[in-house]
Amino acid sequence: MRNQFKEILSTSKPVIGMVHLGALPGAPLYDQAGGLERLVADARADLTALQGAGFDAVMFGNENDRPYQFKVDTASTAAMAYVIGQLKSVIDVPFGVNVLWDPMATVALGATTGAQFVREIFTGQYASDMGAWTPDAGAAMRYRNRLGRADMAMLYNVSAEFAHSLDARSLPDRARSTVFSSIPDAVLVSGQITGEAATLSDLEAVKAVLPHTPVLANTGVTHDSVADVLAVADGCIIGSALKVDGDTWNAVDPDRAQAFMDRVRTLR
Repeated sequence: MRNQFKEILSTSKPVIGMVHLGALPGAPLYDQAGGLERLVADARADLTALQGAGFDAVMFGNENDRPYQFKVDTASTAAMAYVIGQLKSVIDVPFGVNVLWDPMATVALGATTGAQFVREIFTGQYASDMGAWTPDAGAAMRYRNRLGRADMAMLYNVSAEFAHSLDARSLPDRARSTVFSSIPDAVLVSGQITGEAATLSDLEAVKAVLPHTPVLANTGVTHDSVADVLAVADGCIIGSALKVDGDTWNAVDPDRAQAFMDRVRTLR
């Protein structure tokens, strides 16, 4: 079966850098004084740093919209679309989006902004910080196709952050079943919270049962761990380790971003 992720990111061991947007309108941490233009300016700086360092792709996410929601305020999705629209002319690499933790909003945003891929928790059942969590992959994928974006790759995170799976099956069994039943373009393995690493044993176990599906480390990859991660995984998504002082909530540090990609290039 055709795999769109491999077509979009054909580089060996692709690395996706995160553009963490500031808190959006309506969120408790939203900077009303800075407004939308502050969001655009900060995202532009992070995007410039990531592209300058040579990242293979970028992904826009609303990590600052704490506390998170399963049905995101329409204003949040609209604000993300505005920011991405303001930056489209300077995006030089494939890009994706993730509206935490709303699969339908994520698909809508990706489809309308021209994103090449989306990331979300599309499958499973979880007890989480936000309450009971039961996403619907069938609805999200059908929505993508109804919006005319069957070409948009779907990246399935199979180990939800801020949550515990209520499925008694092992992580590898859940990942294998997800690929059979839900047709993801890539499977992502995460740690417990943003910036916290997935264990190498989890990555190894999932990759062992999915030899033909891209498996990426989704959280917690660092300059020191990337060699071990890429020895197992087919790529990674990275955010926190690229920030000033390695702090998730800071801006991307161009020097840290450059040093990370320099290390990746030597591993390739």
